[in-house]
Amino acid sequence: QVTGHLDDCTCDVETIDAFNNYKLFPRLNELLENDYFRYYKVNLKKPCPFWDDNSHCGVRDCAVKPCPSDEVPDGIRSGSYKYSEEASNLAEECEEAKRLGAVDGSLSKETQQAVLQWTRHDDSSDSFCEADDIYSPDAEYVDLLLNPERYTGYKGPDAWKIWNSIYEENCFKPQNVKRPLTSGRGELFIYLTKWFSSVCVEKRAFYKLISGLHASINIHLSARYLLQDTWSEKKWGPNVTEFQQRFDEVITRGEGPRRLKNLYFLYLIELRALCKVLPFFERPGFQLYTGNKSHDAEMKNLLLEILHLAKSFPLHFDENSFFAGNKKEAAKLKEEFRLHFKNISKIMDCVGCFKCRLWGKLQTQGLGTALKILFSENLIEKIPESGPSYGFQLTRQEIVALFNAFGRL
Repeated sequence: QVTGHLDDCTCDVETIDAFNNYKLFPRLNELLENDYFRYYKVNLKKPCPFWDDNSHCGVRDCAVKPCPSDEVPDGIRSGSYKYSEEASNLAEECEEAKRLGAVDGSLSKETQQAVLQWTRHDDSSDSFCEADDIYSPDAEYVDLLLNPERYTGYKGPDAWKIWNSIYEENCFKPQNVKRPLTSGRGELFIYLTKWFSSVCVEKRAFYKLISGLHASINIHLSARYLLQDTWSEKKWGPNVTEFQQRFDEVITRGEGPRRLKNLYFLYLIELRALCKVLPFFERPGFQLYTGNKSHDAEMKNLLLEILHLAKSFPLHFDENSFFAGNKKEAAKLKEEFRLHFKNISKIMDCVGCFKCRLWGKLQTQGLGTALKILFSENLIEKIPESGPSYGFQLTRQEIVALFNAFGRL
């Protein structure tokens, strides 16, 4: 049933499958195995801001193994989210300095400006996510390849509480719809169909993004399920029954295929963001800095190849349909959109399973970064070819999250 045209888009499922599976995903996968993208700094010890919660998952597969600091490449550690060698050497000075006079005078004027731009922009108000303080003593590097997203045994009331909070407190949805993804509620499907046709495209899109993210996570858990757990070995693999319970048309009373189509909608939104952000990464001064010069240059070429490929996709989502009405109303709706999503990123600190928390934080930050890009189009268009990109900036954390989140889709 997951076939054909996607609502609110000019695209269809088959076009996305062919483009992704044969062209984009193999290259993206290669990129994500690179050092720059495999190490993500995260604080898994932040308390839940919404309710008192000590219900941590006791299953050992919920644990995350952080990296000993000597395993993280020097270039990444020394300038956790600065892009050039000069900038990372100066990072600490500049965090305090905040003014040009205190910056090392041996740097070119361009680099001085760029460094100031970074410090000024790190807590910018255009963010869609509650970012971790990566300088906190509790923030640690995690090797994403050694901590894959998969089923950990975390389920039941605690896991439901997270998704309920995301849907009920943070979604533009009708007040009387509870638990949008509970299976076995045919009347919900009928009600949502009516509601979808009556609300504006922005509110519909917001709901579909969250639903798509939920679908994506559920697919990963079903695809890498703990099938065998004995003292001698653990075996992970696809659990078809688990997948069917969440997505089968009959079991979910028609809701499953819609969830899967929302996954394609989310893919289109993030693909569009990759297409739009190309000028930021194309600048000669931008580098994926790990400290290994030739390898970094090679990876930047692969990154640009992926972004050009994203740009070549023939049926992109048209984000101009967003916030296109009355300017005052549009600005209000956009801010509401941003704050709703920021709340969702905060809820990730309430997830009791640390591995689920890690991937939840990374994927919400990735989607938040995609939204930030789509809403910064005017600023990105004005980025000069050299020198600082004044109005628009991405931290290393945002870059790593953006590409890894898209890799999950």
